[in-house]
Amino acid sequence: MERPTRQRESTQTTTQAEETDERTCEECGSVDLVTSGDQGELVCEGCGLVVNETNIDRGPEWRAFNTTERNNKSRVGAPTTQTMHDKGLTTTIDWKDKDAYGRSLSSEKRTQMNRLRKWQERIRTKDAGERNLQFALSETDRMASALGVPRSTREVASVIYRRALSEDLIRGRSIEGVATGCLYAACRQEGIPRSLEEVAEVSRVERKEIGRTYRYVAQELSLEMQPTDPTEYVPRFCSKLEVSEEVQAKAMEIIEITTEKGLLSGKSPTGYAAAAIYAATLLCKEKKTQREVADVAQVTEVTIRNRYQEQIEAIGLTTS
Repeated sequence: MERPTRQRESTQTTTQAEETDERTCEECGSVDLVTSGDQGELVCEGCGLVVNETNIDRGPEWRAFNTTERNNKSRVGAPTTQTMHDKGLTTTIDWKDKDAYGRSLSSEKRTQMNRLRKWQERIRTKDAGERNLQFALSETDRMASALGVPRSTREVASVIYRRALSEDLIRGRSIEGVATGCLYAACRQEGIPRSLEEVAEVSRVERKEIGRTYRYVAQELSLEMQPTDPTEYVPRFCSKLEVSEEVQAKAMEIIEITTEKGLLSGKSPTGYAAAAIYAATLLCKEKKTQREVADVAQVTEVTIRNRYQEQIEAIGLTTS
């Protein structure tokens, strides 16, 4: 009875040794082994020896030599996404009314396809909760598109909204307000410089409600929000004002020096950045009016005037 056990242990030891040997090159002893482009061979990066040619090829069985061929032959759908209520795992009936060979459908088939599309659209949402989620995510996508927010930030906003929904934070609040607050929170988390005023412009909710909802969601979900850095706004504001790189660099320098002296505490980052840009334009002899800078930053001229004077005094310079 002991012999089979010993044989089994010996076989396992041999298999482990073979697996260990496969990780090193027999020719040069290198451990830098890479998988070839077609996923079929394990090759030594040092000498080029094919160490293993029986790997499982996990790629497609077809070959494509350009993008058009690859798109035509591919049989997989889009990746899952949090920006859709069903995460993209759904069936879509094409609107072109053509079969797999590109031939037009008969009138009877077109009527049937129209009926199937209608029912497909209806059954995508099984209850009111899913319909509300679908509406909220579509609103988030609309606002993010208007703000020029990248796809990754939209995903984060959708995840935050789903968390708020699971924690029952939507009750007693408007769907648009919570969706906008989640989008603003996502911008803050991802370091995308978008002010509350800019978010309110593309939303159907007032600025005060957005701020209130954002603070509530961030507190309940324990979202760690770092204070907004005014320097994040400088490149975008300078681009809209069409000023030189020298002005942008000077504005960055002013913000850095005055922040170290504690001047930023309690100040709005957009107004602080706008004042630094205005001061930099005066110092670099590329003067812009306070009205022009205020319109770009969406702050008042009084804010720029007050912050600008404080910054100039803090760095010990004059604009005359």
